[in-house]
Amino acid sequence: MEQQPPPAHPTPGPEYRWPSLLPAAVAAELDPDRIRNGRPRRTVRDWVVDFGCFFTAVFIGLVGAQAVGENPHVPAGLAQVDQIVGALACAAVWLRRRWPVGLAIAMLPVALVSDTAGGAATVAVFTLAVHRPFRYVAWIGGISVALVPLFYWLRPDPDLPYLVIIAFAMLLSVTVIGWGMFVRSRRQLLLSLRERAARAESEAALRAKEAQRLAREAIAREMHDVLAHRLTLLSVHAGALEFRPGAPEPEIARAAGVIRDSAHEALQDLREIIGVLRADDHGDEGAEGGRPQPTLAALDALVAESRAAGMKVTLDNRVADPAAVPAGAGRNAYRIAQEGLTNARKHAPGAEVTVLVAGAPGDGLTVEVRNPAPPGEVPVVPGSGQGLIGLTERATLAGGRLDHGAEGGGGFRVAAWLPWAP
Repeated sequence: MEQQPPPAHPTPGPEYRWPSLLPAAVAAELDPDRIRNGRPRRTVRDWVVDFGCFFTAVFIGLVGAQAVGENPHVPAGLAQVDQIVGALACAAVWLRRRWPVGLAIAMLPVALVSDTAGGAATVAVFTLAVHRPFRYVAWIGGISVALVPLFYWLRPDPDLPYLVIIAFAMLLSVTVIGWGMFVRSRRQLLLSLRERAARAESEAALRAKEAQRLAREAIAREMHDVLAHRLTLLSVHAGALEFRPGAPEPEIARAAGVIRDSAHEALQDLREIIGVLRADDHGDEGAEGGRPQPTLAALDALVAESRAAGMKVTLDNRVADPAAVPAGAGRNAYRIAQEGLTNARKHAPGAEVTVLVAGAPGDGLTVEVRNPAPPGEVPVVPGSGQGLIGLTERATLAGGRLDHGAEGGGGFRVAAWLPWAP
């Protein structure tokens, strides 16, 4: 059974079932339909975080308003202006998602002159660290931290020493920036994992298609190697019947029997091919119906079959024990000899063909099919050369090599070497 490609989308996980619990940027990556007018729609989580940031800014602003009202260094009128500026800054927190950089820049001078705007400035810097790259955070966050000594020099704290309050404020600013960068990196990690999973899906689908393509190519190679041999036998005997309609009845019956047997064998070989390609264990290539794939031990039967079709074949098998040849090497050697005999039957009818097989464990297995020039005129056969291309690929995939070409006097030679492990 052909391998089916994986589904186009992975099994829905938590990030797919509950996108409202994710940030808008992450949810938009998982579900592009959430993008409206070029911007991702806010999720339930975003609204909760926005309200949380607003109330945090208001709470810190109220603490700052009380502190500035009780600060003897600040006049009453300036304290009221401070509170108004802080209220506007808290309202501006709702713009943090749309303009994080602009809001953070605007909060630099505002926080310098207003205690009440301290919470809004902290939220703005945190938002900048979450939504923008590090270069923005480095510049704006660095300026914000650098302004801390100036702020407390203009407005000294009545309760804490100057150095202590500066150290505390700087530590708080660095902590907020670091927290924002951590949130951003975590989101990027989630998106990268999601992208990696999508890429793995695509690669799995491509591998499945490639496996299907290779299976089809394997079917085509096996069908050519197997069926071409059988069909040439059918052609030889059918041609004999066509040109000798007055042949004796026993000879006609024998030729008809050979044609019938060859057709039956062709169907059986085709079933073997499909069975091998459907096998779950590719290392054990047994065919269905109990008919094993041919190996080197079946070479004698192949030669006898060719001789029965009228070919002149000489077999020189120098392998001491053909049954000891590994199944893969023996099968490939059989197919190479089969294709060589088929080509000789098509392109050099009437010529005597020599099949040489030699080898030993550790030395490899050598197969050679040689024929002289044909004795008469040979018609052009369409599609010539395709079988040799398949044999070359077969030998290369097996770790061996195959050479073929014309010899002096019009002959032709096919020689292959296949590995045979000691």
